[in-house]
Amino acid sequence: MIISHASLIVNDQIKAMQFYTEILGFQLKHNIPGVDEAGNHWLTVVSPERPDGVELFLSPNDNPISVAFQQGLKAQGIPAIQFAVSDVAAECERLKGLGVEFTLEATDVGPAIIAIFNDTCGNLIQLMKEKGG
Repeated sequence: MIISHASLIVNDQIKAMQFYTEILGFQLKHNIPGVDEAGNHWLTVVSPERPDGVELFLSPNDNPISVAFQQGLKAQGIPAIQFAVSDVAAECERLKGLGVEFTLEATDVGPAIIAIFNDTCGNLIQLMKEKGG
């Protein structure tokens, strides 16, 4: 058994697609419009380093449960997902140069270095580099 997809609730699928591809550098894997009555998309992105790896589904925030979950995580400062990077500080600088706002700069937390940023689509996202990994 393998993980094929992970979901991330977003409050605007098209804005999220643009942010995750143009700013973060993920590749668009699928963009199939109108998959339900609300006109939502089946919208996934992948890492360019693993184009056949796990797909991140940018899931529409279109029901009260997903709205409450997404808003609750953000209000408590909890990242919705975590991405591994080879150099947290360098990635922070690259993203800040593209206008990304960080709520936590690159910080040593013992076993890892982390940073947290706002994805502009309702989520906090954590960057992480394990020490020794």
